[in-house]
Amino acid sequence: MAPDDATAEAASDVAADAAIDAEVVVVGAGVVGMAVAALLATRLAAGRTTGSTASGSLLVVERHESYGRETTSHNSGVVHAGLYYPTGSLKHRACLEGNAALYEWCAERNVPIRRCGKLLVAIEESELESLERLAARVAENEVPGCAMLTGQEARALEPAVPALAALRSDSSGVVDALALTRSLEAEARSHGALIAYQHEVVRAGRDGAGFRIELRDADGTTSELRCAALVNAAGHGAPALAASLGYPLDGAEGVPVLRQGVNRGRWYDVVDSELAGSVRRLIYPVPEHTAGGLGVHLTIDIDGALHFGPDTEWLDDDAPLDYRTDDSARAKFLAAGQRLLPALRDEHLVPGQVGYRTKLQRPGDDIADFLIWHDRGYVHLGGIESPGLTAALPLARRVAELLR
Repeated sequence: MAPDDATAEAASDVAADAAIDAEVVVVGAGVVGMAVAALLATRLAAGRTTGSTASGSLLVVERHESYGRETTSHNSGVVHAGLYYPTGSLKHRACLEGNAALYEWCAERNVPIRRCGKLLVAIEESELESLERLAARVAENEVPGCAMLTGQEARALEPAVPALAALRSDSSGVVDALALTRSLEAEARSHGALIAYQHEVVRAGRDGAGFRIELRDADGTTSELRCAALVNAAGHGAPALAASLGYPLDGAEGVPVLRQGVNRGRWYDVVDSELAGSVRRLIYPVPEHTAGGLGVHLTIDIDGALHFGPDTEWLDDDAPLDYRTDDSARAKFLAAGQRLLPALRDEHLVPGQVGYRTKLQRPGDDIADFLIWHDRGYVHLGGIESPGLTAALPLARRVAELLR
């Protein structure tokens, strides 16, 4: 679909004001940024085919050497079903839509994905009421393929897990996140998108009806370019880019809160193949959302390996992203893991990966929604944490709608 007449008129105004180097610049080559790039490049290419004055080029700017080097490649790779999120929220709607869209996209492009299903389990009597409340939300959210199970029914599916009751989700699964992002990159490139890896945005500002962006490459050389529209999908770097454009991070009239918190999560891997083979589904505890995550859970990756995590640790907003792992959380993970899988032993665990969540939620608060905000050609994506991987395709469509 080609951009509409309003986009064409805006593009003409910008072109008349000064020459532009790219119609759209997308900052950030994570899975969401690449989904945005793939969709917008497709629409711009359609404009070129039809001779629309809105046709033009798209550029992705990424400071790392390749796609998905931060949040996209440091998570559980779970395809979420939409169980947890407030009814009608963007997280709820985008996750529900994205679940089906992701399975379809991956099937068409041979991206490894596995619809393994999930059990969300109550292990203790005190958790049964919370599980029932969650089941009520699932019904309100109209999540397909879900059912409450008795302990006996749950243990028949997963004998190694001592569930007293469970909520079954058949549409949950796991995906190879980097392969997915690679497929989105290929889609964007096939429609003419250019991608500048190892280029960091030094500063950005409005310039007439468009934007002027200063970049620095891996050698320290700087360059400038001008674009008609700017999409900020920079993840952890999104607030800095917004501040460079002059937006108050704590919000103001007409401007939402753009400041993000940082929440670190760690994983441990299970190295015993027999134990890993005793579980066939994702196993989640009853969540405590105010803690900043879904609780230490058991996940199976696309290759069948078993992992526990992530935990949650709130950090200062400007904390560096240190992806090195250590063994300091072994005792905590062993205890949490044995609740879900009693056969787990200390020798079965080795330290796994470390990841960082971008949080609009503050410590002690409940779930915050995704933020997608548009202001005169600038689109800001904030707090794109879980289920951002699942929701990437619908979020890209939302950005495209705003840029019309």
